[in-house]
This record gives sequence, C-alpha cells and structure tokens, in this order.
Amino acid sequence: MRQTMALPPSRLAGIIAVLSLFLGACAAVPEASEPAAEPEPAAETPVSVQPAPVQPAAPAAPPQASPEFRPGAPERYVVQPGDTLWDLANTFLRDPWYWPEIWLTNPQVQNPHLIYPGDVLSIHYIEGQPRVTVTERLSPQVRVERFPDATLPIAALQAFMFRARVVDEATLEQAPYIVAAQDDRVIYGAGDRVYVRNAPEARQYDLYHLVRRDRVLVDPETGEDLGVATIPIGEAEIVRSGEIATAVLRRSDREAIRGDRLIGFDPDPDLLFDISRPPEGIEGTVILLFDAISQVGTLQAVVINRGTREGIQNGQVFTAWEAGQTARDPIDRTALIELPEEPVGQIMVFRTFEKVAYALVVESIRPIREGYRVRRP
Repeated sequence: MRQTMALPPSRLAGIIAVLSLFLGACAAVPEASEPAAEPEPAAETPVSVQPAPVQPAAPAAPPQASPEFRPGAPERYVVQPGDTLWDLANTFLRDPWYWPEIWLTNPQVQNPHLIYPGDVLSIHYIEGQPRVTVTERLSPQVRVERFPDATLPIAALQAFMFRARVVDEATLEQAPYIVAAQDDRVIYGAGDRVYVRNAPEARQYDLYHLVRRDRVLVDPETGEDLGVATIPIGEAEIVRSGEIATAVLRRSDREAIRGDRLIGFDPDPDLLFDISRPPEGIEGTVILLFDAISQVGTLQAVVINRGTREGIQNGQVFTAWEAGQTARDPIDRTALIELPEEPVGQIMVFRTFEKVAYALVVESIRPIREGYRVRRP
C-alpha cells in the first residue's frame, strides 16, 4: 500500500498561502488568447509575476522553526520588471516557503497581492516579528517646474573662460622673461622654481601672469594694429628679487618654457554679467582662433576685431556667418553665382579690450574659421 507523508498544519497553511499569492498574481496578467482591454488612464502594468516551477514539497533539510531573513537582505528593494514572487521570497528569506508569514498586505492599496515595477518593499518589525510590505507605490504624476531664466550657465562655462591678455608690442618686449631653471629641463610646471631676467622692480611676493607671444592682431578691414595676442601659461610669484630674480610657478595652465614673459597681474575677470545683444549696427570679423589652427567649435574661443571703443561688453552675443560660396550656373555655363551667407553658430563675449574682444563659441552647427563675419542676432 502506498504511503504519504503528512505535513505539519503550519507548513501546509504556508504552502497554501503561497499558492494563493501566485494565483492572485497570475490573475493580474491577461491571457494570451484574449485581446487585452484598453487600460484605464491611471492604471499600471503589473509585474509579470509568473510562478516558478513547483518546488518539491519536502525539502532535503529540516524546515525552519520560524521565518529567517537572509544575511544581507535589503531593507528596501525596488521591484524590477520580470521579478516573480519566488524571486522576491528568495531575496528576503532563507526559506522562501515562509513568504506568506512575513508578507504584510497594505489595506490602503487596492489588491495588495499584486506587485508592480517600481514598488518599494521594506522590512519592518511589528510586535517583534519581521514583516515585509509595500511602502511606496509609484503612480503617474505631474511635476511642475519653473522655467529657468533666459541666461547662460556662466559657472559651467568658467573653465573655458581663460585669462586672455592682449598687450601692445612695447609692453611685451619690456616684460621680464624666464631664462633658466634649477636643472636642465626645458619645460616647467606648477611648483617649479625658475630664474627671471629683466625684472629690476620685482619684489618678493609679487604676482605675475606668465604668457607666451601668439601673434600681432591686424584689422582686416582697415589694416590697423590692434595689439599682440598672448597665450596664458600660468601664474608666477617672485620669491627672491635681484638682477636675476627667482620665481615659483604657482599655477600652470600649460607647460612653461624659456622666453615666456611675466606681465602685470590682473585679477580674475568678473563673470557676473548679463546676456545681451551688441549695439545696433555693430558687426565684425573673426581675426584669431584661440589655441586652434584652422577651425573651432563649441566651447572654444575666438577673437573679433571689435572692443570697448565700439561699445562691446561682456555677455554680448553675436551670430557667426559663413561667407557664401560661388557656383557655376548649370544653364548659363559662363555665369558664376555667389551663394548667400549662412549662420553657423553663436558666440558670447567674455573678455574685452579697447580694440578687440575674446568670445566663447556657445553653439555651432558648422566649424567657425577666421574671416567669418559676426553680427547682432
């Protein structure tokens, strides 16, 4: 005669409860043979909590006397798409069969036996007994935010707004310069001590900007000398004065070399300016690409041939225009047609001098080159 093994009443009740949870979860998933009804506007798609294959009724190890959480069980768990009840039980418990004994339904939640992606399960102790319940249930919501002011994030662009300097030829030629260092290296960086010549008036603790000559700026329209553009290298502090002074490089934006010049220290430019348009009728030309050879793009800098004498101020925005190309007429083969100009980007002035201004490319749809015109947007 075939014998069967009787299960303890508490064990049997747990298994029945688990199966009821699985069946309730499956009921939340529409059958494949029937077309799915159109969901209500506020309804959520429940987790596909299909039950795992039936587990053996009699585990190899003796059953636990009471439910125990796994070591390292999460205090909070966000339900993911594809999670099953068996997965969740294994996440929290040593023996997943005890899930019905620690699951606490929330009477405020409609059909608390259904679990949805995004629901947050949390561990609580109620009268000394561990419980797991849904503490947060996601639902469609509307979030209203005030539209930001029509200003550019200057703080985010500050790293690209370098200490540009344009000086006259005489000032640069008379400035002190690096002649050597304490060793035979040819490049120097922050913390290095260098020797400086032509600094008779330098005193201990004096600060200087360290720059390198770039090129002479000439107005392409009038031929006027607009000054000498320099490349910022870093900052130097005099630690010992004399005919040959000693300086320490306090800051290094790029490697310093022999011949780099020390010019008067200029405090950091004020970046608290408003975004605006240039004066009516003002237009200019890109006369220099900073730290580039043939073209620049977003978050690179250019120099234009307009400065404070023309009313240019920090924060003014120009549109850059690409000159129109020429094309041969396909019908009249002897005619050459000049195509119209095209806007290629926006530039914002961040450093002004009397005759020129540095501008940051804040937007570009095509590369910007020397010779491009800039106009009021």
